[in-house]
Amino acid sequence: MSVLNSVIKLFVGDKQQKDLKILQPVVTDVNAFETAVSILSNDALRAKTVEFKERIKAATKEFDTNIETLEKEAITADIDRQEAIYVAIDGLKDEAYKVSEASLLQIMPEAFAVVKETAKRFVENKEIEVTATAFDRELSGEREHVVLQDDKAFWLNSWDAAGKPVTWDMVHYDVQLIGGSVLHQGKIAEMMTGEGKTLVSTLPVYLNALTGNGVHLVTVNDYLAKRDKAWMGPIFEFHGFTTDCIDYHQPNSDARRKAYNADITYGTNNEFGFDYLRDNMASSKDDLVQRAPNYAIIDEVDSVLIDDARTPLIISGPVPQGDRHEFNELKPLVNDIVGIQSKYLIGVLADAKKIIASGDTKEGGFQLLRVYRGLPKNKALIKFLSLEGMKQILQKTENYYMADNNKLMPEVDDALWFVIEEKNNQIDLTDKGIAHLSEKTSNDSFFILPDIGVKFGEIDHSEMLPEEKSKQKEALYKDFNIKSERIHTMNQLLKAYTVFEKDVEYVVMENKVMIVDEQTGRIMDGRRYSDGLHQAIEAKEDVKIEDATQTFATVTLQNYFRMYRKLSGMTGTAITEAGELWEIYKLDVVEIPTNRPIQRDDKEDLVYKTAREKYNAVIEDIVVLVEQKRPVLVGTTSVEISELLGRMLQMRKIPHNILNAKLHKREANVVAEAGKPGVVTIATNMAGRGTDIKLTKEVKEVGGLAIIGTERHDSRRVDRQLRGRAGRQGDVGSTQFYVALDDNLMRLFGSDRIAKMMDRMGLKEGEVIQHSMISKSIERAQKKVEENNFGIRKRLLEYDDIMNAQREFVYKRRRNALDGKRLQVDIANMIYDTCESIINSNKPTKDFQNFEFELIKFSAMSSPFSEEEFKSLSENELAEKLYELIKEHYQNKIERNAVLA
Repeated sequence: MSVLNSVIKLFVGDKQQKDLKILQPVVTDVNAFETAVSILSNDALRAKTVEFKERIKAATKEFDTNIETLEKEAITADIDRQEAIYVAIDGLKDEAYKVSEASLLQIMPEAFAVVKETAKRFVENKEIEVTATAFDRELSGEREHVVLQDDKAFWLNSWDAAGKPVTWDMVHYDVQLIGGSVLHQGKIAEMMTGEGKTLVSTLPVYLNALTGNGVHLVTVNDYLAKRDKAWMGPIFEFHGFTTDCIDYHQPNSDARRKAYNADITYGTNNEFGFDYLRDNMASSKDDLVQRAPNYAIIDEVDSVLIDDARTPLIISGPVPQGDRHEFNELKPLVNDIVGIQSKYLIGVLADAKKIIASGDTKEGGFQLLRVYRGLPKNKALIKFLSLEGMKQILQKTENYYMADNNKLMPEVDDALWFVIEEKNNQIDLTDKGIAHLSEKTSNDSFFILPDIGVKFGEIDHSEMLPEEKSKQKEALYKDFNIKSERIHTMNQLLKAYTVFEKDVEYVVMENKVMIVDEQTGRIMDGRRYSDGLHQAIEAKEDVKIEDATQTFATVTLQNYFRMYRKLSGMTGTAITEAGELWEIYKLDVVEIPTNRPIQRDDKEDLVYKTAREKYNAVIEDIVVLVEQKRPVLVGTTSVEISELLGRMLQMRKIPHNILNAKLHKREANVVAEAGKPGVVTIATNMAGRGTDIKLTKEVKEVGGLAIIGTERHDSRRVDRQLRGRAGRQGDVGSTQFYVALDDNLMRLFGSDRIAKMMDRMGLKEGEVIQHSMISKSIERAQKKVEENNFGIRKRLLEYDDIMNAQREFVYKRRRNALDGKRLQVDIANMIYDTCESIINSNKPTKDFQNFEFELIKFSAMSSPFSEEEFKSLSENELAEKLYELIKEHYQNKIERNAVLA
């Protein structure tokens, strides 16, 4: 902890301690009710749920009655009265929600005690006998753990959870009661891995399901959604709640609609979002599946609201001529230009090495920067930069040429055919590159966009006939579109060849390019890169180039989840992003203490000069740990590295399992084996979420699970996820990260201080440095990346907020049209807005003829007032008069159609 943090804590106090002080009375209250609840019979325990529901209903009865009365009045009321009624209804619904929330807060300690007692009885009894209800009878036909006998129902404490038999063995700890309270308050509970987040969720889910407005539990993948529904479902069903999982059912189906109408609905974040978009593309009320969003608990909330926030959900469809593109035609040109630049820069790098060795660091640094600007991922360059002092030379030179808004950078870039901005994932052709491509195609203007403004001016001032002018302009537009599309295609191909690496950003499986999620290491099925980038990668990998698509509907996860009245989340790693979660979602992060003290040994990072030295050290460490009979989980950041380590272990004849995006189907089996003595598991980040590695007694005695991180991830949260695999529930364990100066994080964002320090110490090849100061410098580099990513997410949200205002307006009107309830009000508003627009566009210029023309075009009516009236009356008077007349005309038309029907 820094000195500044210590001083702040001294004066302001520790936030975690403050939060816990406020929450502690909840535990006291729950434990007080627990004694009273424990003496209830099974039937009386179940009756508590009915009692709670009635208490909430009684509190909101007056509001519900008033809403019902107003809705009946709205059916026969005129349009102006309808508008006032619907505003009043919205206000009453908001008030009713506040009253129901206040009731839930009063009920909370007793409700939590009921859930805890239920869990306890399932642990202590193989079966629980109750008087059979209609719901019990219905469930007995669907669930094997509910057995009927005469008028009795027997609830067994063993059931199937997503293909895995489970016997209920969990009762809520005090810290879990605190976690449940935090979730009910609409906050984020940060709980360490293995502290039972899934069990914690049962408390607020039960409590909020009492209102009957629906509770959504959101997970990161469909396996967890199905597992958690099957695992936790019986606790809720025992009390008469219906539960379902949307991922069991097809989109737009009756079964999915029924899942949304259940009291408690499980599902993945993407499916909730896509259903929202599908509902707002529906052409009939019968096609809608979702109801109004009420309360959602997001499992692994940081993954959903932060990692996935940059990727909008998109429903797309085919575009006319979507199979037309120039990827295959331009691919040879890209191959050629990338080959020429690579060959040239290999020579430049060789020269730079000689010049620097001769002592001329200024010219040598200039050549080095040129190589870095042209091929930043070149292996020879990365290796050279890991040598003593080289990183500082490059950094110093780059800073000089970047001064005054990149004023001198053209001197570096002039000799290049294209320039790569690796930090921003951007690529640009230089004038030299465009000239080369034009020469290759024997067409000087092949990549040069025509200046449309100037050309249009020339056409307009020419003496051509109007038809000829129109043809010329059309041809010019066509040429402009073809060339701009060609330049875009070229840039995307260059990016595919130089920035995107196979088995890192994507894999090729079954003759398809599949994106790998950089945070979890999982394949993002159904996702494609936008703007033609995916097609460019398909061209590069010689697989079938899919047709282009167009967006029909889109929403970001950020804006989708902000629609819920109440939102909360749980994760093992959120405190590092607490600022962003508060700024964007107004979600407070509360750290929940562990039930038992953490015994895991988190060691300081081991820093090597090159990746080769680092991987050799990792293998040696694994050999020692296997000899000690400790299980080892090796975390990697890409498929490529996991396979490299696999080959290195094979050479040492060490058995191991690999878990990555290519082999994800083996996940359950591999994780089940991972806690056994001497078992080595190599995994990309995908082994992080929702998987617990259980240890045998023998393993605990020799030191527990050993975690080895082969690289620091861009995000501290992903590193903490990996650390959290070890030391769950007070188990012993250790974690060790290995870092090399040529790792991506260190190369792009790492501080020069580390490289300087290693140089000063004169470390020889293979030697290592380990110090808390180094670990802090690495953390600072990660913070830089996180700040950069936060900036991107914030800009995306600012852009999407404008789209969102439009989206909500359009979708609300769409829903009203499907529903029919507020359609009249919407139509009246649209008529008035149009009347106002026609008047405002013609009144200032007193253009009565154009006003008449626009009115006939809009309403097929002639003007209700003379030209004198048009000129003398005010804009408001004209708009009102016109609105009344068109409304009357519209009403008459409806009545005539009703008679004819």
